Amino acid sequence: MNQYLITAYDHTDEGTFDRRMGVRPHHLDGVRELKAKGNYVVGGAMLNEEGKMIGSTMILQFENEEELEAWKQGEPYITQKIWESVDIKPFKVAQV
Repeated sequence: MNQYLITAYDHTDEGTFDRRMGVRPHHLDGVRELKAKGNYVVGGAMLNEEGKMIGSTMILQFENEEELEAWKQGEPYITQKIWESVDIKPFKVAQV
């Protein structure tokens, strides 16, 4: 499996946090599905100094680029324009 580090920052307009919270249950349903399929390694919200969510970081793994692309096409934080920028880099979890 190919692993990927996803770093995504939320939009910064005033309504973003409320939009994020409205979409969050759908995002978490997708994460549960990824976990059940063995695609989810780890992830969580990035926080600002006040502890407010401002983005997400995830490590996901897929058999190929097509599966990664399919995830991107269905990820609610992407399709509902919660994430303003999404950076995806190849990654390898250290085996220790």
